[in-house]
Amino acid sequence: MAALPARCEVIIVGGGVIGCSVAYHLTKLGITDVVLLERKELTSGTTWHAAGLVGQLRSSINMTKLARYTSELYRELETETGQATGYRQSGSISIASTEERLEELKRSASMAKVFGLKVNVLEVDEIGERYPLIETQDLFGGIHIPSDGYANAVDITQALAKGARNRGAQIFTNTAVEEILRTGSKVSGVRTAEGEIQARHVVICGGMWSRDLAASVGVNLPLHACEHYYVLFESVAGLHPDLPVLRDYNACTYYKYDAGKLLVGAFEPHAKPWGMDGISEDFCFDEIAGDFDHFEPVLHDAMRRLPALGQAGIQKFFCGPESFTPDVRYHLGEAPELQNCFVAAGLNSIGLQSAGGVGKVTAEWIRDKRPPVDLWEVDVRRNMPFQNNRQYLRERVSESLGLLYATHYPYRQYETGRGVRKSAIHDRLVSAGACHGEAYGWERPNWYAPEGIEARYEYSYGRQNWFEHSAAEHFAVREGVALFDLSSFAKFRCEGRDAADVLNRICANNVDVSVGRVIYTQWLNELGGIEADLTITRLSENAFLVVSAAETEVRDFYWLKQHIPETAHCVLTNVTSGMGVLSIMGPQARALLQSLSPDDLSHKGFPFATSREIELGLGYVRASRITFVGELGWELYIPTEFMQDIYDRIVSTGQAFGLVHAGYHALNSLRLEKAYRHWSHDITDEDSPLEAGLGFVIKFDKPQGFIGREALLRQQEQGLSRQLLQLKLCDPEPLIYHNEPIWRDGALVGHITSGAYGHTLGGAIGLGYVDVPPDGDRKDVLTGTYEVEVACERVPAEVSLDPMYDPKNARIRS
Repeated sequence: MAALPARCEVIIVGGGVIGCSVAYHLTKLGITDVVLLERKELTSGTTWHAAGLVGQLRSSINMTKLARYTSELYRELETETGQATGYRQSGSISIASTEERLEELKRSASMAKVFGLKVNVLEVDEIGERYPLIETQDLFGGIHIPSDGYANAVDITQALAKGARNRGAQIFTNTAVEEILRTGSKVSGVRTAEGEIQARHVVICGGMWSRDLAASVGVNLPLHACEHYYVLFESVAGLHPDLPVLRDYNACTYYKYDAGKLLVGAFEPHAKPWGMDGISEDFCFDEIAGDFDHFEPVLHDAMRRLPALGQAGIQKFFCGPESFTPDVRYHLGEAPELQNCFVAAGLNSIGLQSAGGVGKVTAEWIRDKRPPVDLWEVDVRRNMPFQNNRQYLRERVSESLGLLYATHYPYRQYETGRGVRKSAIHDRLVSAGACHGEAYGWERPNWYAPEGIEARYEYSYGRQNWFEHSAAEHFAVREGVALFDLSSFAKFRCEGRDAADVLNRICANNVDVSVGRVIYTQWLNELGGIEADLTITRLSENAFLVVSAAETEVRDFYWLKQHIPETAHCVLTNVTSGMGVLSIMGPQARALLQSLSPDDLSHKGFPFATSREIELGLGYVRASRITFVGELGWELYIPTEFMQDIYDRIVSTGQAFGLVHAGYHALNSLRLEKAYRHWSHDITDEDSPLEAGLGFVIKFDKPQGFIGREALLRQQEQGLSRQLLQLKLCDPEPLIYHNEPIWRDGALVGHITSGAYGHTLGGAIGLGYVDVPPDGDRKDVLTGTYEVEVACERVPAEVSLDPMYDPKNARIRS
């Protein structure tokens, strides 16, 4: 074996299909000083036993783009490298044995139009024509994706490795990484048994070994292996290489032609975690002892769906490990805890069909020092520290594996790994009827069940069992007063004599304001994309409170931390756990709170967008007069130990004012009526404030400027190509959630970014970006006839650039 180099530009840890794809794409970008280190042999971890499916339709535009790129790459890879790949474009069929599943497939087919992917909706008889082996009697329909296919994972990996080597990458097998090296806050290389290698970047692509390797340098990478099963049947009549890949989601099974035989695999609802006591150092192309009784129900379903299997022999019963993550989304990007340390791991059994896109965007991220597109749903910065807990991972991945093929109902909640993070008043909210959902470990009240109603979800794509109860909460906010528990907000203190200058350089708005002002602002990247959407309150001359969403706690904390110059006198502290938040909203909010506090809460005495400490009950709280629902109200920031007493007093006194508890479903419908944007749905790091209609909070004339200013000025000069609109369906019955196509005068011009039912406005409400007509300006998007496509049916819609509810903001300033 050749000697290891002393240094290189990029080290890749792991020689599966992901690591080899990263090496391939780095060298394709001209970054050729690349070293890939594999502990045993290429593909010897989990890649070698991949089933080989290459599907493309995902739940979002960018994930679908990455999967489509993967498919396109595999079509050309053999020609480029001369290495066989086994790729075949056979197409795929997904079937529905329930009406709910057909609804999901039709919604997916509509979304595919937004993604630019051809999907055909099939009648039952068409399924039988395309897949003659199938029993169709119990089916309702399905979808067909002509450009899907399958490939040989080992051959694909070898082709990627060959392409990388041809352009200068070095690949070393039987070279285990024993330690990742760091110098200060940056990665600096790795140590192996053969010696150390210094490097500017390290990419962890170690599959199920990645968690422990990352943890050794303080990087949070929650994943855990599960047993994954498939059976290889002997050949049956009618089997041929161009038979489409078949997915029977309700039976958790997939079917694929495999070298003259039929492979049947499954993602069963209750999986079996594996490797709880660690993974053997000798693990290499290993199988694990499978539990046939565990898999037997899948076999019975398979033989019912494909009756010919009942007469076919089983050539191979296989069980091998695959790594899964807590939310069934893989981990990608630069680790926030260690600069220049990247990860691409936890592929949840879709490694082969994701590898091309994952390798491409990882390489571009390393080159450009930023993600090339919005990758938040797989960004490693979404993970919370507690999620690396082994017991949590074992509980959660036993559920997450099965969710790959479960019906993806709106608002579906996890059942495992619950109760990790709770508000100080959690038990009181349960007594009040709260039905809690889970978000990043937080138990949050999504809706409240009236007395006599069980607080549990009954899922569907239509009006779920909580719909009318959430509507009552919604109207209480609009007409009376309601209490929200928003304690899951991420909360940071930024302090020091340079704090104002540091924040003002990062914020697009001006935060160098008088003490007690609350500023709504965005943090932008160099391209003008929105990295964060938050509020900042000036507590004193040198202290600020930064408040953002629960889901971006890690992302926002590290974004700010990494933008504090080393020489600045500025300290950042995460105080999320130290403060609870109660939001009192509605026309009666002032009257209720005034009855509990001697402080002046009048509009003159306590103007909108201001904050100060007030007496409430037997304690003090920080009251901020802001809103995310479009009504008069205050957010109360309360030290955790005071939460219960203050809550009790508000609820007791609130009875005279008709106080109602309200949950996050009501919050969502209220904010959409007011067209308030939600980061990660309506605004992302790909969207600019100008496109999102947030230009009113951009202060171009700040003396020091701000990150992204030049990009926004260029966009102003060139004009906008798209604009965020508010839409309301004219028919009050259909519901929208996300990614539904938007049509204008019969042409596809955009898609819904988020949607919910607007109870006050009387119909489904959504936000969505639409194309600005050629040579037009932002107001020209209002011309034409609009429709939103819901499950393959187009529904007429009204559109507006201004909020349809209270466009003059009279209610919040009352």
